[in-house]
Amino acid sequence: MEVKALQQMLAQFRQAQETLEKQIGEISVEASAGGGMVSVKMNGQKQLTDVRVEPDVFKNKDQEMLQELFLAAVNEASRRVDDELSKQVKELSGGMQGLSGLKIPGLF
Repeated sequence: MEVKALQQMLAQFRQAQETLEKQIGEISVEASAGGGMVSVKMNGQKQLTDVRVEPDVFKNKDQEMLQELFLAAVNEASRRVDDELSKQVKELSGGMQGLSGLKIPGLF
């Protein structure tokens, strides 16, 4: 491979990385469990940004149920972040040779 072609590929990779980092910062997903009894929002870094619990959950005083609802909501939000990241990487890499089919450890 020629040096010029390699330099162009590296420039594309840098641009793709910058674009992806920006898009990750803009990701926000919401997931709920128990028919909306527990809802969470998560950003692209998989950090919880909001948690809502319907007051009816506390009436039952069922700690185990509440824990399970939190787990389900957080796990679903995490899956949705992964899906969104995967979609954005595919869109970003669609026109770039060498990036299609790229698996990034820790993202998927």
